[in-house]
Amino acid sequence: MHNANYQKIWKVVTLIPKGAVASYGQVADLAGLPGRARLVSRALRAAPDAAALPWHRVVNAQRRISFPFASSGYLRQKELLVSEGIRFAGRTVDRQQLWRPDLALLLWGLDG
Repeated sequence: MHNANYQKIWKVVTLIPKGAVASYGQVADLAGLPGRARLVSRALRAAPDAAALPWHRVVNAQRRISFPFASSGYLRQKELLVSEGIRFAGRTVDRQQLWRPDLALLLWGLDG
């Protein structure tokens, strides 16, 4: 069984809409775990396949894919993002595609 922090992180990741990305730090903050961006990375790696998390919507603070450039992980994540309409300028995701959850989502969508 995974700890409660992983559950919180997974819940936040499920809320990132198609066509948007969030940073590891933003996910940590929204999960009530400020400063725990690396924990987000560990939680995503530990997620069961059955959870079907949209892990590919999480990028680093520079709006870049964290896998090494041109690695299989990098190419897979970029393919998934592009298929959802995410635009890149070089290796960086367009700033307009950063997730900006509304207040209602923050107040009521993260519980349960």
